[in-house]
Amino acid sequence: MTELEKYYNKFNEEKRLNSRHGQVEYRVSMKYIHAYLEETVSKKKSASAYEAEPDIKGEVKVLDIGAGTGRYSVALAEEGYDVTAVELVKYNLGILKKKTKSVKAIQGNAMNLRKLESSSFDVTLLFGPMYHLFGFDDKKKALAEALRVTRPGGVILVAYCMNEYSVITYGFKERHILECIAEERFTGDFKTVSSPERLYDYMRIEDIDALNKAVGLERIKIISPDGPANYMRPFLNQLDDEEFEVFVQYQMATCERPDLIGAGAHTVDILRKQA
Repeated sequence: MTELEKYYNKFNEEKRLNSRHGQVEYRVSMKYIHAYLEETVSKKKSASAYEAEPDIKGEVKVLDIGAGTGRYSVALAEEGYDVTAVELVKYNLGILKKKTKSVKAIQGNAMNLRKLESSSFDVTLLFGPMYHLFGFDDKKKALAEALRVTRPGGVILVAYCMNEYSVITYGFKERHILECIAEERFTGDFKTVSSPERLYDYMRIEDIDALNKAVGLERIKIISPDGPANYMRPFLNQLDDEEFEVFVQYQMATCERPDLIGAGAHTVDILRKQA
């Protein structure tokens, strides 16, 4: 069993996404996922030979790479989309399969999706793998595979863990900064130096840009799905339901602001495969 599998056998991803800070990330991400799914539905309706298509959602194929326990894939399948989920960790895959039979769930590695045909999916999610792939080459392989299996004109949404959140939270807030410097876990300009035994890798916007250029993907937009939510977890928990809804609306309204992207715990890069 790998260290990553051991980690996810204990880590409760469902609990994280159901927490208030997790809800912000999930709801903002789903807003954008739905936008591109609806775009795809509209295009398929326009191309249809029939005036009315009763099950057009069922013709939209979604791939969730690194699906975890199925937070996104199960919800999208329940909405009627044709969803395939790929997950590396058997424990997570087992939970996903227990939730529903409407998702085609398979075990696989984001860097080699050999079980999937090229140009098969309208919308591809690559939300978990980039957190745990180390080095430019491995990330490039995963992004290239997502590109390969996505149809021309299709959309790929890629999530990353961001560098500054790691430095500020783990380094300063949790007071590991001197230890990290002594162990050379930061460069001189405070870029995190990660390794597989630490499980997570962290990015800056310029790192993401370099990956896109190397693979040949065109950005539609890039967003911060959680913004300050992870920094202020205790304060979010103190808000009443109405106040919390306002915070979610705040994040939805500001998630595309270029002066804020990169400062949050995550970004979602939204890319289109050229037709």
